[in-house]
Amino acid sequence: MTTTKPIDAILFDLDGTLLDSAPDFYRIISLLMQEEGLSPPPFQQLRQVVSEGAKAMLSNALQLPREHEKILELQQRMLNLYADNPCIDSQLFPGTHALLTQLETLSIPWGVVTNKSEKFAAPILESLNLTSRCGILVCPEQVKNVKPDPEALYYACDALRVAPTRCIYVGDHKRDIEAGQNAHMTTVSALYGYISQSDDPSCWQSDHYINHITDISQIIESNLSLATHA
Repeated sequence: MTTTKPIDAILFDLDGTLLDSAPDFYRIISLLMQEEGLSPPPFQQLRQVVSEGAKAMLSNALQLPREHEKILELQQRMLNLYADNPCIDSQLFPGTHALLTQLETLSIPWGVVTNKSEKFAAPILESLNLTSRCGILVCPEQVKNVKPDPEALYYACDALRVAPTRCIYVGDHKRDIEAGQNAHMTTVSALYGYISQSDDPSCWQSDHYINHITDISQIIESNLSLATHA
């Protein structure tokens, strides 16, 4: 499904959408597996579940249920290691800087809405020199209900002073698209992100599907054309 609506702002999920954080998580998982005397999983296997969080990654690596006592035991250790160095190997997906520069040139504000804790997300944006460029960062600490509830997206729109219906939300997980739909935003599925083999993004009914973050430029250009002929 493809729709074209006026755009006043663009919001992004973080992991798997703006940020390729899988290398840092793989580094930490590999260290934990070494401490346990085990071999790490293949990188691509772990990459698929990064957007699902620490429990999912540990479950994937250890091949144990997410609520297994060993998973719960290692979860805090993993988060502590991540907090120490959340952005050593992580980097923005190719083309991200060019896209953000385009948005800024067009005076289209952008922000990040993530289920990642602020204690991780804020230092990452700082290390990537994005803090001053990002119009709003919304993490679970700012809201009562996380995605797929639309509360965080509404919070971001209020901060940017834009209507949700004139905003795009880009994400790589079903809950991102559901959150955007619940907020009546234009939704964009990032197929280059952390999508597991069991997921079928075609069932998400997103407004747009992109294979590269710079594909958003085409959506912007369609919006500008719409505005010109309105």
